[in-house]
Amino acid sequence: MLNATIDLENIISMLIISDIMNKSEPEAGFGFLIHDLARQMRWEFDRQSQELGLTRAHWSVLAHLKRNNGVQQQALAKLMEISAMTLARHIDRLEGEGWVERKDDPEDRRAKRVYLTPKANPMLTTLQNLGKKLLGQTLEGISAEEADVTISVLQRMRDNLTNLNCISTEETR
Repeated sequence: MLNATIDLENIISMLIISDIMNKSEPEAGFGFLIHDLARQMRWEFDRQSQELGLTRAHWSVLAHLKRNNGVQQQALAKLMEISAMTLARHIDRLEGEGWVERKDDPEDRRAKRVYLTPKANPMLTTLQNLGKKLLGQTLEGISAEEADVTISVLQRMRDNLTNLNCISTEETR
């Protein structure tokens, strides 16, 4: 999964380079805009969530666990596209503060599963509300129809890349 992150970063870099080579205003190019929008949204979410006392890495672990509660720690690292050691440090802190707990995996003695604690639920609600607020701020001045079209186009683009990945995986078998 780490390779997927590196590949995505390379693809975005190539899109940005292509934008620079083909346009007099590279900041208006597709790859640059997608990358810059994601960066700015992460930065702004970090800024607005600063007072909550969690770093981006920590709230990211909580968000992934909300969708995959009870997942094996190793699988969670793959989902998050970070190393198992990096995740272990984050979970150590989150566990120490009572946000998550590790439990033995009943099917694999060597593995641990990670679960949200009840303490995490109000924080996740706060983070979700902050995300909705930021999305509203990001979409200010954009009609609901424009937002729907944008989401639809981005979903199809994602699906196209997902299909390419499936085809690529099948070809390597």
